[in-house]
Amino acid sequence: MSKISTKINMGNFFEDFSIGQKIVHPLPRTISDGDVSLYIAFTGSRFALHSSDTVAKEMGYDKKPIDDVLMFHLTFGKSVQDVSLNAIANLGYAEISFPNSVYVGDTVSMTSTVIGLKENSNGKSGVVYVHSIGVNQNCEEVLNFKRWVMVHKKDQTTLSGINEVPTFAKTTPIADVINIPTIKTVDTDASGGKYFFEDYVQGERLNHPEGITIDNSDHTLATKLYQNNAKVHFNDHMMKSTPMGQRLMYGGIIISMARAISFNGLQNAQWIYAINSGAHANPTYAGDTIYAYTEIIETIEVNREDIGLLRLRTVGIKNQTAKEIENPKGEDGKYLPNVVLDLDYTVVIPKKKTEKK
Repeated sequence: MSKISTKINMGNFFEDFSIGQKIVHPLPRTISDGDVSLYIAFTGSRFALHSSDTVAKEMGYDKKPIDDVLMFHLTFGKSVQDVSLNAIANLGYAEISFPNSVYVGDTVSMTSTVIGLKENSNGKSGVVYVHSIGVNQNCEEVLNFKRWVMVHKKDQTTLSGINEVPTFAKTTPIADVINIPTIKTVDTDASGGKYFFEDYVQGERLNHPEGITIDNSDHTLATKLYQNNAKVHFNDHMMKSTPMGQRLMYGGIIISMARAISFNGLQNAQWIYAINSGAHANPTYAGDTIYAYTEIIETIEVNREDIGLLRLRTVGIKNQTAKEIENPKGEDGKYLPNVVLDLDYTVVIPKKKTEKK
């Protein structure tokens, strides 16, 4: 009889985490043009800065940076094996910042520190809170975020009673220096949009009309692209025996979809400065069609003459158009069943003086 090897990494369960634990995640990722092309294929993202070297050079770059959300997925994916391989669901994010641009040819890697643990009352699972930092090959920080994920327990008969939940800032702090080149000119013909910082007002709502239906092949290949091997996304055989009856779509794909849909109305908001908080309000599955609307929460002046910041709230909805929903929550304060994403984030947008005449 063969001896069963102990070399297999089964991933961490709730009991395997401890407060203050530092995890150096394996598999640094060198980003290629193929990654960028596939991301466009999966999302249809149309932001000109990430599509054209010519546009990027006009804006002061040597070449186009990759889409911030793609960078998030590729870097975030490093943490899945250690943090969320045995996850039930990824629950939310906070204080996400994008300190430096990332380009094709850069290599990203990630470390995480456990900052909170909360055992669920059913004794079957618990919530793990981590603070993760991604860097490039020069050890420059490119991603900094906190997230919380529900993870299975190995021993469901023993309760630890641990309940240490961290607090999070309502919004990601704005740094004194925003690490993008001085924007000298924006060609609105190239960007596809004529609206700049001064054109948006607090309280304005943009009902983005486009909907994107996500097929099994789309979300499966996207999750593989990010090397996100969480079982709930990959293993259809396992998921058929769960109450869901099918694979759960990675919540980050919904962030990408909502961001891509938001292009219509926010064409010149081509940089994500920060994600302040996010909630995956309900699960999404293959065959669902995603719509979105965006509210302008705040217009923010910074110590630069060429750009400003918009704090946005983009709400992702499945199988229901944006104009059909007024409020994402019902009278009971709970999210409506078709609301799948509630994302509070901040974008950089040029001012009118940069418009190419």
